[in-house]
Amino acid sequence: MVRLSTLCYLERDGQYLMLHRTRKKNDINQDKWIGVGGHFEEDESPEECLLREVKEETGYRLTSFWYRGIVTFVSGNGVTEYMSLFTADGFTGQEIVCDEGELMWVDKEKVLELNLWEGDKIFLRLLEEKREFFSLKLVYDGAGRLTEAALNGNGLDI
Repeated sequence: MVRLSTLCYLERDGQYLMLHRTRKKNDINQDKWIGVGGHFEEDESPEECLLREVKEETGYRLTSFWYRGIVTFVSGNGVTEYMSLFTADGFTGQEIVCDEGELMWVDKEKVLELNLWEGDKIFLRLLEEKREFFSLKLVYDGAGRLTEAALNGNGLDI
């Protein structure tokens, strides 16, 4: 099975807006901290999905964002997800209560201390390094353990 999704890290005053996933039933991300985003609806572009998902989950309307990379997640459970990764530093509106968990602004230097997927730590570092558009492949073993990673086709030590 193939899925398409977006993920965005909103930035403000040296912080990222993080979502602690605690409220969704049967959530593969249960108790993990992630950015905001979600799955494509029919006929959506990555940007359309991004704008819709950020508005639904945060209440914010993005006014300035960048497409930073594509992340291929191989779950080990028969699902491969192609995630369009974005950052945003411009937005308007009022933050709302998210029905998937708690939203919290976290200092960028503290984000890696949160309960994150191992692969997320890799692309968060790439974002902080201001890498040009990148392709990152992350292979998991079906039980949540990262077994392989490749950046732009080149294997990474994990």
